[in-house]
Amino acid sequence: MALRLWPVLSIVLAAAAMIGPARAQMPAPGSATGPMPNTGPVYIITYFEVGDAATKPAADALRQFAAATRKEDGNTGFVALEEIARPARFATVEIWRDKPALEAHGAAVAALRDKLQPSFASPFDIRTNAGLSVAGPAIGSEPGGGNPVYVLTHVDVFPAGKDQTIELLKQLAEASRKEAGNLRFDVLQQDGRANHLPLLEAWRDAPAQNAHAMAEHTRAFRAKLVPLQGALYDERLYMKLQ
Repeated sequence: MALRLWPVLSIVLAAAAMIGPARAQMPAPGSATGPMPNTGPVYIITYFEVGDAATKPAADALRQFAAATRKEDGNTGFVALEEIARPARFATVEIWRDKPALEAHGAAVAALRDKLQPSFASPFDIRTNAGLSVAGPAIGSEPGGGNPVYVLTHVDVFPAGKDQTIELLKQLAEASRKEAGNLRFDVLQQDGRANHLPLLEAWRDAPAQNAHAMAEHTRAFRAKLVPLQGALYDERLYMKLQ
């Protein structure tokens, strides 16, 4: 009987020996292979473009959408933006308490998309993000009047340079928030693409934003970032749709 059991026992022991190392090689949640799942708040950046003739109707539709979205349960910030250099390009930035709140908003997004569909030069490009370094009031409620300038920048680096870039961005954010005329400077991380790191800035006016672009800490950051970049530094300047 013992002789018959021996082959079975040998197979079981061999399988156990293989499972142990396999478990040891499995990455732990939140390990260096990727960020922890985003449990909220959730930051949504959406880009789209319409034909020149549809610029005003699109802006009007976006204003109505913004007003309705701010009243939704779970929304903690919303701003609608129009690109300064190319007015037919728009963007929205939304903050939601968590993903269930965001999902409940999906029907409203679909309705706006359907309304704008005939005018699209480029349809909705929706990016879901988590906050890495966020400070200041709710987006869209920054203090100050006049003509604030909003800046959306998509920072894309090689995966191997992600951690170094995150530290550089956090240092830049800390220094930039101390500048005269800064209203906000946030660093985000795109869900599913940990090496894509959007920046969200707001400045009192164009001179304040221009001064930031030539500040010593900004220039030093840009120089350090160049060898880490996987794509061009995509920086776009916007005005807020009132």
